[in-house]
Amino acid sequence: MIELGISTFGETTEIEGTGVAPKHDQRIRDMIEEMKLADEVGLDVYAIGEHHREDFAVSAPEILLAAGASVTKNIRLSSAVTVLSSSDPVRVYQQYATIDAISNGRSEVMVGRGSFTESFPLFGYDLADYEELFDEKLEMLDKIKNNEKLTWEGKHTQSVLDKGVYPRAIQEDFPIWVATGGNVESTLKIAQKGFPIAYAIIGGEYRRFKGLVDYYKAVGRNAGYSDDKLKVASHSWGFIADTDEEAIKKYFHPTKQVVDTISKDRPFWRPLTFEQYLNSVGPEGSMLVGSPETVANKIIDMIETLNLDRFLLHLPLGSMPHEDIMKAIKLFGEEVAPRVRAHFNKSK
Repeated sequence: MIELGISTFGETTEIEGTGVAPKHDQRIRDMIEEMKLADEVGLDVYAIGEHHREDFAVSAPEILLAAGASVTKNIRLSSAVTVLSSSDPVRVYQQYATIDAISNGRSEVMVGRGSFTESFPLFGYDLADYEELFDEKLEMLDKIKNNEKLTWEGKHTQSVLDKGVYPRAIQEDFPIWVATGGNVESTLKIAQKGFPIAYAIIGGEYRRFKGLVDYYKAVGRNAGYSDDKLKVASHSWGFIADTDEEAIKKYFHPTKQVVDTISKDRPFWRPLTFEQYLNSVGPEGSMLVGSPETVANKIIDMIETLNLDRFLLHLPLGSMPHEDIMKAIKLFGEEVAPRVRAHFNKSK
């Protein structure tokens, strides 16, 4: 079954025409309403990312997801991502097992290295240990998941001798997804361990990820994992409005705000031009912006091209009026999702 959902970071950039960015506290309260609506309109997943910057409201997604668990009934609740390299795997498991209890078995965790590095100095970690920290902590988290009593000899983590980690998740096979931006080495490691993978497809043509997905599946199968274990998700930037013209017009400003900010810190990023934006929202581009019909057709093509099990629409990218976000969520759940599900139901 194809899963459709939303990912968000709780961005707080300037809202077009106001010169003002939402305050963190208001954005967090708005996100709880958005989570509740996503559940009501029948979406499958709501995922929240962790950041430690002024332009993002959420540094502790597990707290916001716990709040969402208390006002939702069916939707699965995940991080996107938990920056595992600068977190304690024991606490990560305990936090998400607690959300699993509150939600009665609807919690997941998606871990990653993080697209920004502010958490490393904030929590006293050395960026020189970037790769080793993540690999060790992922192995530790997986061991905690599979063993009530933990014995662990750590290099960058604490050592633990036969200590219980509680509470335990309700779900017997508690989901741990691993996110990557499309790095070949990361794909190899994730496949060899048999973790479900989530690709951030946010630039260029989405079809270029097909080779990576095929590689992930081949490596995972060779390592002895079944396709049931080797699940693939993607998340891409996008926005839905009544018409293509309205969606494209409204989404340019928040997208440019985010891309231009990132371009100041990263050598391979450039400020976004309107021409580049139009290419990205076009038929081959990685952004999904338009009317329900346009977005549904593009999601269908992405799922078929990349053999996806799950698609997450990153909504919003930069700050937009809360009412526009709520309208987009409603359109996603009531018009886009039924089109996509009907297509794949016919295909069976």
